[in-house]
Amino acid sequence: MGEEKKGFFRRLVSGLAKTRDNIVAGFDSIFSGYSSIDDDFYEELEEILIMGDIGINATTKIIENLKEKVQENKIKDPMECKKFLIQEIKDQMHVDSTEYKFEDRQSVILVIGVNGVGKTTSVGKLAGLLKDQGKKVILGAADTFRAAAGEQLTLWANRAGVEIIGGQDGADPASVVYDAVAAAKARKADVLICDTAGRLHNKKNLMEELRKIYRIIEKEYPEAYLETLVVLDGTTGQNALVQARQFAEVANVNGIILTKLDGTAKGGIAVAIQSELDIPVKYIGVGEKIDDLQKFDSDAFVNALFDIRNEP
Repeated sequence: MGEEKKGFFRRLVSGLAKTRDNIVAGFDSIFSGYSSIDDDFYEELEEILIMGDIGINATTKIIENLKEKVQENKIKDPMECKKFLIQEIKDQMHVDSTEYKFEDRQSVILVIGVNGVGKTTSVGKLAGLLKDQGKKVILGAADTFRAAAGEQLTLWANRAGVEIIGGQDGADPASVVYDAVAAAKARKADVLICDTAGRLHNKKNLMEELRKIYRIIEKEYPEAYLETLVVLDGTTGQNALVQARQFAEVANVNGIILTKLDGTAKGGIAVAIQSELDIPVKYIGVGEKIDDLQKFDSDAFVNALFDIRNEP
């Protein structure tokens, strides 16, 4: 584990403190409170998982698989369940494909999300992350709906040291994307990141806007790999899951950026999203600083949640 990774893991451990109190403390009292493994034991475990925002589907599977393991391994002591439970949570978070193809190809990343989830901030941080990998990054400020989005993105662009196209309020988002694509091609950018508005309460408009944007990218920049990421606010728990589902209905969503995981008790939602939607969480944010957005590693997440240090 590099220093940077270690630092992020520590921030994740402390950021997940409330979720840990919410979920893990409950587990521990059940493990120590029961002398045998019976239906009540499983029921209480199930309740904690659901209350911890891990989601109904994921919870049901975790408990079913745990019961099988307990039988197979003839486990009698509830304390011995813990390691199997942790492994089951990890297995539930396993998604077949979590590639970051946009790192290896000329690409366009379309970032969508409703207001207030930390979308524009995430776009800025992602730009910084990719620039640190030695990539030439251009930002497209296509969220022209929210007055301050352009200004905010310009600040992040300056902070990350990348170029920004657009940023005028009220401009047509599709025309900003068109200009940004032209700039990305002319300057041979590795990655173009477009910040777009996500107004879920008016799905029809959102759908049409996204279609227009997708069409422009396909027509003007067919050689680019297209990635669509949805930004969700970790503090909203089940609501984030609902949003992810709705966005997946209108856009070809490849991944999730889960923000504001520090200081929320609803961190379990990361498990639910992976398990219920089979859409990988690709980045998580645990703070305000530019390096507080990192690639999501589900094993590290569960280890941080249970405060398991795998460090030598």
